[in-house]
Amino acid sequence: MNFKNHEDYMSQRNVLLENASAANEAGELEGYEAAVQEVNELDSAWEDFTQRQANINALSGAVKAPLSNAGHDAVISAVLNDSVDAERDYRMSFMNYVLHGTPIMKNQDATTVTTDVGAVIPNTILNRIVELMESNGNILAKVTRTAYKGGVTVPTSAVKPTAEWVAERATTDKKMKATGSITFSYYKLKVQVAVSIIVDNVTLEIFERTISSNIAEAMTRALEDSIINGTGVGQPKGILKETPVETITAPAATGVTYKEIVAAEAALPVAYEAGAEWVMHKKTFFNHIVGMVDQNGNPIARVDHGIDGRPEYRLLGRIVNPTEHMPITGTVGILCNLSDYMINTNMDVTVSRYTDQDTDDEVTKAIMLADGKMIDTHSLIFLALGE
Repeated sequence: MNFKNHEDYMSQRNVLLENASAANEAGELEGYEAAVQEVNELDSAWEDFTQRQANINALSGAVKAPLSNAGHDAVISAVLNDSVDAERDYRMSFMNYVLHGTPIMKNQDATTVTTDVGAVIPNTILNRIVELMESNGNILAKVTRTAYKGGVTVPTSAVKPTAEWVAERATTDKKMKATGSITFSYYKLKVQVAVSIIVDNVTLEIFERTISSNIAEAMTRALEDSIINGTGVGQPKGILKETPVETITAPAATGVTYKEIVAAEAALPVAYEAGAEWVMHKKTFFNHIVGMVDQNGNPIARVDHGIDGRPEYRLLGRIVNPTEHMPITGTVGILCNLSDYMINTNMDVTVSRYTDQDTDDEVTKAIMLADGKMIDTHSLIFLALGE
């Protein structure tokens, strides 16, 4: 598969996705599977292409003179320059730091009070971590992400704006609608990744792929858990800690029925219907929802084959986002627009390392600063199971 740039790659990918969608709608399973396979092969080819291009860019860059030794081996003089992160020299030094403890630089981090930050993750790995976090998480991919400086107060509208008809030369109320505000703090998210000592001779490409996958998976799980269950103390405030517009409670004896689902839909304000989706545990969906019918005997839940090969869940036409972070007792369902939740992080990840004396593993601690809050709760409906 050949492409000249990202635009060319996306153009080919969109054509293949359209082919997959058309085959799926026509019931042509073989054509659908063939198109999905082509999408996967195209994505893999694009990843290889970008990796080769990054290597070329790194090799063509000027080699920087080292800093004074001062006990630090393989130190690069321009390590504080943003552009040097993409250079292969720094990437190799970073790998040696994680695997062998070879120092790169003194702690230059000025945004956190912690003293356990040892090195800055190269842009090549960081970009891959961000891409994996965006593609792997059901919830994280749909919330609003910002990069405000910690401590900044951000204004939020308390209600939807309204328009009104006025006669010629007439005036209208110039008062602004009531607004609220949220303040983001610096909360440290730490992920520990064990790198076995038997991989001392691993290649740079395999090392970067492995560590980025491990960090992205762990951070995605932690962020999604905080988006749902966060206490707001030392971590983001989760959706379940917010006050909903209404809570629809189903009797424990009968479980969730069509009546409660309809009541939740009725409680959702019309102005907030667009984009509202369900969030629930997979067990809740299959144990309570699948097989449920309306008053005419028609199923209200559906499981479809997604274009990317993963199943898609729907309830009365709305997308259902299954997540293991939702409880299966108490509040078992959330209906809201996930974009009304804001996670604030600049996606900068720093690391330090230590040796686990029990396993002889080299443990890398990856640290990110983040905070999150619901910026608009007017679309928030809870579905609960009674005791």
